[in-house]
Amino acid sequence: MSLFTPLVWVLMILPLLGIAFINSEKGQLKYLIFFILYFLFDCYIQQLASEFISLKFIGLRFSWAGKILSLATSMAIIYSVSKSDRQDIGFTVRTNSKNQIKSGLSIFFGFLLFDFIFKMILFPKGGSFDLETFAFQATMPGLTEELVFRGINLWLLDKVFPPKWTFKGVKFGWGFIIVTVLFGLIHGVLLTNNYEFKFDLVTIVYLSLISSLSLGILRKLSGSVIYSALGHNTINIMNAIIRIL
Repeated sequence: MSLFTPLVWVLMILPLLGIAFINSEKGQLKYLIFFILYFLFDCYIQQLASEFISLKFIGLRFSWAGKILSLATSMAIIYSVSKSDRQDIGFTVRTNSKNQIKSGLSIFFGFLLFDFIFKMILFPKGGSFDLETFAFQATMPGLTEELVFRGINLWLLDKVFPPKWTFKGVKFGWGFIIVTVLFGLIHGVLLTNNYEFKFDLVTIVYLSLISSLSLGILRKLSGSVIYSALGHNTINIMNAIIRIL
Protein backbone atom coordinates (compact mmCIF):
# COMPACT_ATOMS: atom_id res chain seq x y z
CA MET A 1 0.00 0.00 0.00
CA SER A 2 1.31 3.42 -0.96
CA LEU A 3 2.03 5.96 1.75
CA PHE A 4 -0.36 8.25 -0.12
CA THR A 5 -3.33 5.95 0.57
CA PRO A 6 -4.32 7.59 3.91
CA LEU A 7 -4.27 10.97 2.18
CA VAL A 8 -6.59 9.54 -0.48
CA TRP A 9 -8.98 8.44 2.28
CA VAL A 10 -8.98 11.94 3.76
CA LEU A 11 -9.61 13.51 0.35
CA MET A 12 -12.51 11.12 -0.30
CA ILE A 13 -14.18 12.01 3.00
CA LEU A 14 -13.84 15.78 2.43
CA PRO A 15 -17.17 16.11 0.55
CA LEU A 16 -18.99 14.49 3.47
CA LEU A 17 -17.19 16.82 5.88
CA GLY A 18 -18.33 19.72 3.71
CA ILE A 19 -21.96 18.56 3.80
CA ALA A 20 -21.72 18.18 7.56
CA PHE A 21 -20.25 21.68 7.86
CA ILE A 22 -23.13 23.18 5.87
CA ASN A 23 -25.91 21.24 7.59
CA SER A 24 -24.94 21.36 11.25
CA GLU A 25 -24.26 23.86 13.97
CA LYS A 26 -20.64 24.85 14.12
CA GLY A 27 -18.80 23.40 17.06
CA GLN A 28 -15.12 23.69 17.87
CA LEU A 29 -13.45 23.60 14.46
CA LYS A 30 -9.97 23.04 15.89
CA TYR A 31 -11.03 19.47 16.62
CA LEU A 32 -11.45 18.87 12.90
CA ILE A 33 -7.70 19.40 12.53
CA PHE A 34 -7.09 17.09 15.49
CA PHE A 35 -9.31 14.47 13.84
CA ILE A 36 -7.39 14.57 10.55
CA LEU A 37 -3.98 14.56 12.25
CA TYR A 38 -4.89 11.71 14.58
CA PHE A 39 -6.43 9.65 11.78
CA LEU A 40 -3.35 10.08 9.57
CA PHE A 41 -0.95 9.39 12.43
CA ASP A 42 -2.75 6.18 13.31
CA CYS A 43 -2.77 5.06 9.66
CA TYR A 44 0.93 5.74 9.20
CA ILE A 45 2.07 4.22 12.47
CA GLN A 46 0.30 0.99 11.55
CA GLN A 47 1.52 1.00 7.96
CA LEU A 48 5.14 1.74 8.83
CA ALA A 49 5.14 -0.81 11.63
CA SER A 50 3.88 -3.45 9.20
CA GLU A 51 6.69 -2.62 6.80
CA PHE A 52 9.59 -2.23 9.20
CA ILE A 53 8.73 -4.29 12.30
CA SER A 54 8.54 -7.96 11.45
CA LEU A 55 7.55 -10.58 14.00
CA LYS A 56 8.06 -13.50 11.63
CA PHE A 57 11.05 -14.58 13.68
CA ILE A 58 8.60 -15.73 16.35
CA GLY A 59 6.18 -17.12 13.79
CA LEU A 60 3.68 -14.23 13.66
CA ARG A 61 2.41 -13.11 10.25
CA PHE A 62 -0.26 -10.58 11.15
CA SER A 63 0.32 -6.89 11.87
CA TRP A 64 0.55 -7.29 15.64
CA ALA A 65 3.18 -4.56 15.99
CA GLY A 66 1.12 -1.98 14.12
CA LYS A 67 -2.02 -2.77 16.11
CA ILE A 68 -0.14 -2.62 19.43
CA LEU A 69 1.33 0.79 18.52
CA SER A 70 -2.13 1.99 17.48
CA LEU A 71 -3.53 0.80 20.79
CA ALA A 72 -0.72 2.50 22.71
CA THR A 73 -1.38 5.78 20.88
CA SER A 74 -5.10 5.62 21.59
CA MET A 75 -4.49 4.89 25.27
CA ALA A 76 -2.03 7.77 25.54
CA ILE A 77 -4.66 10.16 24.15
CA ILE A 78 -7.43 8.72 26.31
CA TYR A 79 -5.42 9.14 29.51
CA SER A 80 -4.34 12.64 28.55
CA VAL A 81 -7.91 13.96 28.61
CA SER A 82 -10.37 14.46 31.45
CA LYS A 83 -12.50 11.72 32.97
CA SER A 84 -15.63 13.22 31.39
CA ASP A 85 -13.93 13.22 27.98
CA ARG A 86 -12.95 9.58 28.48
CA GLN A 87 -16.59 8.82 29.10
CA ASP A 88 -17.56 10.71 25.92
CA ILE A 89 -14.99 8.63 24.04
CA GLY A 90 -16.73 5.56 25.41
CA PHE A 91 -13.74 4.36 27.41
CA THR A 92 -15.84 3.58 30.45
CA VAL A 93 -17.65 0.79 32.21
CA ARG A 94 -20.55 3.15 32.81
CA THR A 95 -23.28 2.46 30.30
CA ASN A 96 -26.61 3.80 29.17
CA SER A 97 -29.90 2.36 30.43
CA LYS A 98 -30.66 -1.36 30.18
CA ASN A 99 -33.35 -0.67 27.59
CA GLN A 100 -30.93 1.28 25.42
CA ILE A 101 -28.34 -1.49 25.69
CA LYS A 102 -30.97 -4.10 24.80
CA SER A 103 -31.97 -2.05 21.77
CA GLY A 104 -28.34 -1.74 20.68
CA LEU A 105 -27.72 -5.45 21.09
CA SER A 106 -30.94 -6.37 19.28
CA ILE A 107 -30.04 -4.18 16.31
CA PHE A 108 -26.46 -5.47 16.24
CA PHE A 109 -27.46 -9.15 16.36
CA GLY A 110 -30.09 -8.52 13.68
CA PHE A 111 -27.37 -7.16 11.39
CA LEU A 112 -25.05 -10.00 12.46
CA LEU A 113 -27.60 -12.63 11.45
CA PHE A 114 -27.96 -11.05 8.01
CA ASP A 115 -24.18 -10.83 7.75
CA PHE A 116 -23.81 -14.51 8.66
CA ILE A 117 -26.35 -15.69 6.09
CA PHE A 118 -24.87 -13.47 3.37
CA LYS A 119 -21.32 -14.66 4.01
CA MET A 120 -22.34 -18.31 4.32
CA ILE A 121 -23.60 -18.02 0.75
CA LEU A 122 -20.69 -16.09 -0.74
CA PHE A 123 -17.56 -16.82 1.31
CA PRO A 124 -15.21 -19.55 0.06
CA LYS A 125 -15.18 -22.55 2.39
CA GLY A 126 -12.81 -25.37 3.20
CA GLY A 127 -9.93 -23.44 4.72
CA SER A 128 -7.82 -24.84 7.53
CA PHE A 129 -7.79 -23.78 11.17
CA ASP A 130 -5.00 -21.37 12.05
CA LEU A 131 -4.41 -20.44 15.68
CA GLU A 132 -2.81 -17.06 14.95
CA THR A 133 -5.72 -16.04 12.73
CA PHE A 134 -8.22 -16.71 15.49
CA ALA A 135 -6.03 -15.14 18.19
CA PHE A 136 -5.54 -11.98 16.13
CA GLN A 137 -9.15 -11.63 14.96
CA ALA A 138 -10.46 -12.24 18.48
CA THR A 139 -8.43 -9.38 19.95
CA MET A 140 -6.64 -6.71 17.97
CA PRO A 141 -9.11 -5.37 15.36
CA GLY A 142 -11.86 -4.74 17.90
CA LEU A 143 -9.53 -3.26 20.51
CA THR A 144 -7.74 -0.90 18.15
CA GLU A 145 -10.27 0.03 15.47
CA GLU A 146 -13.12 0.68 17.89
CA LEU A 147 -10.99 2.99 20.03
CA VAL A 148 -9.83 4.77 16.88
CA PHE A 149 -13.10 5.05 14.94
CA ARG A 150 -16.05 4.82 17.28
CA GLY A 151 -14.03 6.09 20.21
CA ILE A 152 -11.60 8.96 19.61
CA ASN A 153 -12.54 9.90 16.03
CA LEU A 154 -16.26 9.97 16.84
CA TRP A 155 -15.58 12.02 19.98
CA LEU A 156 -13.51 14.56 18.01
CA LEU A 157 -16.08 14.88 15.22
CA ASP A 158 -18.94 15.30 17.69
CA LYS A 159 -17.07 18.32 19.04
CA VAL A 160 -16.94 19.74 15.51
CA PHE A 161 -20.50 18.80 14.51
CA PRO A 162 -22.66 18.65 17.66
CA PRO A 163 -25.16 15.74 17.42
CA LYS A 164 -28.70 16.90 16.70
CA TRP A 165 -30.74 13.72 16.02
CA THR A 166 -32.17 11.53 18.76
CA PHE A 167 -32.70 7.77 18.50
CA LYS A 168 -33.73 5.71 21.52
CA GLY A 169 -32.87 8.67 23.72
CA VAL A 170 -29.29 8.94 22.40
CA LYS A 171 -27.90 11.81 20.33
CA PHE A 172 -26.51 11.06 16.87
CA GLY A 173 -24.87 13.50 14.47
CA TRP A 174 -22.77 13.95 11.38
CA GLY A 175 -19.74 12.58 13.19
CA PHE A 176 -21.49 9.22 13.39
CA ILE A 177 -22.18 9.26 9.63
CA ILE A 178 -18.63 10.30 8.75
CA VAL A 179 -17.00 7.64 10.91
CA THR A 180 -19.38 4.98 9.56
CA VAL A 181 -18.49 5.78 5.94
CA LEU A 182 -14.78 6.27 6.63
CA PHE A 183 -14.56 2.78 8.10
CA GLY A 184 -15.92 1.38 4.85
CA LEU A 185 -13.55 3.50 2.76
CA ILE A 186 -10.38 2.30 4.45
CA HIS A 187 -11.34 -1.29 3.68
CA GLY A 188 -12.40 -0.69 0.08
CA VAL A 189 -10.00 1.92 -1.31
CA LEU A 190 -6.31 1.35 -1.93
CA LEU A 191 -3.47 3.04 -3.76
CA THR A 192 -0.76 0.48 -4.46
CA ASN A 193 2.98 1.15 -4.40
CA ASN A 194 2.76 1.24 -8.21
CA TYR A 195 0.09 3.97 -7.87
CA GLU A 196 -2.67 1.72 -9.11
CA PHE A 197 -5.97 2.93 -7.68
CA LYS A 198 -8.26 0.17 -6.44
CA PHE A 199 -11.86 0.99 -5.58
CA ASP A 200 -14.16 -1.78 -4.33
CA LEU A 201 -17.62 -0.22 -4.17
CA VAL A 202 -19.29 -3.40 -2.90
CA THR A 203 -16.89 -3.61 0.06
CA ILE A 204 -17.32 0.06 0.89
CA VAL A 205 -21.11 -0.04 0.80
CA TYR A 206 -21.43 -3.40 2.57
CA LEU A 207 -19.02 -2.61 5.39
CA SER A 208 -20.47 0.87 5.85
CA LEU A 209 -24.12 -0.21 5.92
CA ILE A 210 -23.75 -3.53 7.73
CA SER A 211 -20.66 -3.85 9.92
CA SER A 212 -19.80 -0.21 10.58
CA LEU A 213 -23.40 0.94 11.02
CA SER A 214 -24.33 -1.88 13.40
CA LEU A 215 -21.19 -1.39 15.49
CA GLY A 216 -21.78 2.35 15.59
CA ILE A 217 -25.35 1.91 16.79
CA LEU A 218 -24.18 -0.59 19.42
CA ARG A 219 -21.49 1.84 20.58
CA LYS A 220 -23.89 4.77 20.85
CA LEU A 221 -26.81 2.96 22.46
CA SER A 222 -24.60 1.17 24.97
CA GLY A 223 -22.48 4.23 25.72
CA SER A 224 -19.26 2.20 25.75
CA VAL A 225 -16.71 1.05 23.18
CA ILE A 226 -16.44 -2.17 25.18
CA TYR A 227 -19.64 -3.36 23.53
CA SER A 228 -18.60 -2.36 20.01
CA ALA A 229 -15.12 -3.86 20.50
CA LEU A 230 -16.66 -7.19 21.51
CA GLY A 231 -19.08 -6.93 18.60
CA HIS A 232 -16.27 -6.14 16.16
CA ASN A 233 -14.25 -9.16 17.25
CA THR A 234 -17.38 -11.32 17.10
CA ILE A 235 -17.80 -10.39 13.43
CA ASN A 236 -14.16 -11.18 12.70
CA ILE A 237 -14.27 -14.55 14.48
CA MET A 238 -17.47 -15.39 12.61
CA ASN A 239 -15.72 -14.60 9.33
CA ALA A 240 -12.81 -16.88 10.23
CA ILE A 241 -15.13 -19.73 11.22
CA ILE A 242 -17.17 -19.47 8.02
CA ARG A 243 -14.03 -19.77 5.91
CA ILE A 244 -13.06 -23.11 7.47
CA LEU A 245 -16.51 -24.74 7.38
